[in-house]
Amino acid sequence: MPAVGGVRMASAACGIKHRDKLDVLLVGMPAGTDAAGVFTRSKTAAAPIDWCRAALASGQARGLVVNSGNANAFTGKAGSDAVAAMAGAAAEAIGCAADQVFIAQTGVIGEPIDVGKVTPVLGELAGNFGSDWEAAARAITTTDTFPKGSARRVEIGGTAVTIAGIAKGSGMIAPDMATMLSFIFTDAAIPHGVLQHLLENAVNRSFNNISVDSDTSTSDTVLLFATGRAEHKWVAQAGDAHLREFRNALDEVCLDLAHQIVRDGEGAAKFIEITVTGAEDDRAAKVVGRAIADSPLVKTAIAGEDANWGRIVMAVGKAGEAADRDRLAITIGGVAVARDGVAVDGYDEAPVAAHMKGDEIDIEVDLGVGSGRATVWTCDLTHGYISINADYRT
Repeated sequence: MPAVGGVRMASAACGIKHRDKLDVLLVGMPAGTDAAGVFTRSKTAAAPIDWCRAALASGQARGLVVNSGNANAFTGKAGSDAVAAMAGAAAEAIGCAADQVFIAQTGVIGEPIDVGKVTPVLGELAGNFGSDWEAAARAITTTDTFPKGSARRVEIGGTAVTIAGIAKGSGMIAPDMATMLSFIFTDAAIPHGVLQHLLENAVNRSFNNISVDSDTSTSDTVLLFATGRAEHKWVAQAGDAHLREFRNALDEVCLDLAHQIVRDGEGAAKFIEITVTGAEDDRAAKVVGRAIADSPLVKTAIAGEDANWGRIVMAVGKAGEAADRDRLAITIGGVAVARDGVAVDGYDEAPVAAHMKGDEIDIEVDLGVGSGRATVWTCDLTHGYISINADYRT
């Protein structure tokens, strides 16, 4: 993970998570940093979501505080006061206004956060700023089994720029905007409006196409910050030709982080790619793909390495989108399983069963009604998921 011009960070163990576990991240950025964000659509969104939405109105950022171990969700006025206190302490440490500090929190819902564990250390963190991406990535995790990061280096009008991001997520993952926490930084000089457009498009092609368990968090946040330290041609709009490499690289970083989240799904052993074609439109294709990805019956069959493609048929049917039963086609691992609404003549399950034993599962479904297409990614559902979540608080 490379350094990004103007981005400084430090992490600490403040006792919100388990003893001696990194659980607070502070990031400082220079004046003039532009910000973009996408947040959960949950109707029970956490207190930091309200704060970030308000802060994003200016399009400017100087700081970011993230804590893990407590989501500060469903905590009433005390939760809002805690966020304001964290932003105020960070602003004092960095030397900026509180409304230029973004806050993100993740962990247990419904438990008040002891903000007194966080605010006293922020000044010390600001005095120890560096570029330790691994510590930053670990500080934001909860049930993750590994830190998640991705970076690309490209050019804008002949000038080199860097994009680097981290993410956390393993459970409570379903597309409804962001599906987890992710923080992406670049030294490019891109105004807020353009940055917001680029981020929304990248999220829709990545984080909004993954699912672990069909549950959307109260705290889902993706933030993108542009420090402007790279001196390149002025960017007037998202469609500027000299932004092509940057757009592609941002998409790649988001998709890489999204895939890492799926691969780290709680208890997961298999990474599943589901491609739906022949739908009425792309939206319908995504709905059907989600229905397959979120089906406990499909996911447990894959966990058990059972080539039970009838469960895919079931999931297509329940999705509520147009599908021609008598033209439906299913392919698993490159092997045609069903075509024209029936099992393929002479279908041999052996190669499909062999494919199911691998850790990369490919499913293709053609609905036979149009040209819509979408790809979604998910993981299997194992006993490990139950154990992790049954024991989450204890």
